[in-house]
Order: sequence, then C-alpha cells, then structure tokens
Amino acid sequence: MTTPLLHPVYPDASTLLGGMSRSKLYTEIKSGAINVVRVGRRTYIAHSELERYVASLSTATVSA
Repeated sequence: MTTPLLHPVYPDASTLLGGMSRSKLYTEIKSGAINVVRVGRRTYIAHSELERYVASLSTATVSA
C-alpha cells in the first residue's frame, strides 16, 4: 500500500501526528511551522512536510 502524497488537514494529518488536536494543528499552520498546499478550497499537508515537521520537533527537543 502506498502512502498518499497529500493529506487533508483534519482528520488525516491530525491522526498521523499522533492525534494532535485540530486547533493545535491550525495554530502550527498559522505560525508557519507547517506548510500547506491549497487545491481549490481544500487545504492539504504534503506527507514530506509532516515528516519534516516531526524531524524539526525532535531536533528542537535535543538542542533545548
């Protein structure tokens, strides 16, 4: 089974991020921590962006 390249913000991306709440996810998007792709009126997050975001969290924790 292949992984989709784009995930809807809610519920898919939220679930992939371990159940991050919808409001927290949108806060991260608004702050620029997570970049989105807009297709028409829909908002998606690229799978590679989710991986980049998680990697940035782990490096931020190590350096803190």
